[in-house]
Amino acid sequence: MRRENIACARSIATDRRQRRAGAAIALALSGLFALTTGAQAIQPPPPAPKSLPPAPNADPAFPFSREVEAFAKADVAQPPLRDATLFLGSSSIRLWDITHSFTDIATINRGFGGATTADVLHYYPRLKPRIPPRAVVVYVGENDLAAGTSPEAVSRDLLRLLRQLRRDYPRAHIAFLSLKPSPMRWTLWPKMDVVNQAVAARASTENFAYLDVGHVLLATDGLPDAALFRPDGLHMNARGYQRWTFLVDAWLDRVAPPVKPS
Repeated sequence: MRRENIACARSIATDRRQRRAGAAIALALSGLFALTTGAQAIQPPPPAPKSLPPAPNADPAFPFSREVEAFAKADVAQPPLRDATLFLGSSSIRLWDITHSFTDIATINRGFGGATTADVLHYYPRLKPRIPPRAVVVYVGENDLAAGTSPEAVSRDLLRLLRQLRRDYPRAHIAFLSLKPSPMRWTLWPKMDVVNQAVAARASTENFAYLDVGHVLLATDGLPDAALFRPDGLHMNARGYQRWTFLVDAWLDRVAPPVKPS
């Protein structure tokens, strides 16, 4: 009888412990649910979207968009020039004071510093003046070699540019100015010479003039004359440009003399 009572008591105690454990688990679960739903109810609103970044450059792959845009604005701001000579290319064109160097003709400067032939080809449609020019003078290609482009690739790009100019301006006189020697880039001169020879060899068949403007920048020892260059040893000073002006002016007088007003 006593054993039965003990067994019954143990059963009752076990049942109570199980009910307490179940109640504790239920309470814990209900608390966890309350915390979870409460957190959802009072969680802060999502952060406001960040302000949009500024609009990217219209031409992010090339660094000359602003300069080219300035050309377009200048075209709109003034009447189009008739019978003008277009100067096209890199910084050797941009730094040339063509307005005062060629006072008897109308001139248009489309040079932008650091430009390669690929850059000129990329922006070509936006570099063209509103009225076809009477003559075109081109200097570009030097920066291509400085950037590591092979002479063969530079020659191909230059001839592509010259062909495009010939197609667009079939009646214009077109001249390519030979790549120039300079103290800063004298080590590139052998590659420049390869380009110069390749372009010169196609001048007659492609119907453009090749003007050797490099020899006038050499001293008697055969090296670039530092007195004709700015302190950077790369860009010409006024004396250097005087020599270029003399050569180009003589060519223009021969093929496209100034138009006399009627």
